[in-house]
Amino acid sequence: MNHIQTRSTGDGALLRRYEYDDAWIVAADLGVADETVSVDTVGTTAMVVVEGPEEPVESEFELPGTATSATVTNGVLVVEGER
Repeated sequence: MNHIQTRSTGDGALLRRYEYDDAWIVAADLGVADETVSVDTVGTTAMVVVEGPEEPVESEFELPGTATSATVTNGVLVVEGER
């Protein structure tokens, strides 16, 4: 079963969650250069830090499970996990 859920993170970025029978993906278009983003996952929480011109902007969001990978490519954050 495929399920897609979209919500705003409050700072204008859209967070999309895709759920499949054996995996899930959470994606967010951050709209910033890849090298300005750092991502860390702990349990079912993703922590994202974007280095801004004045100070870093930190966000965190809940994941549907434990992440197996987190990447940023062309300003798009993708966190993946297995069911």
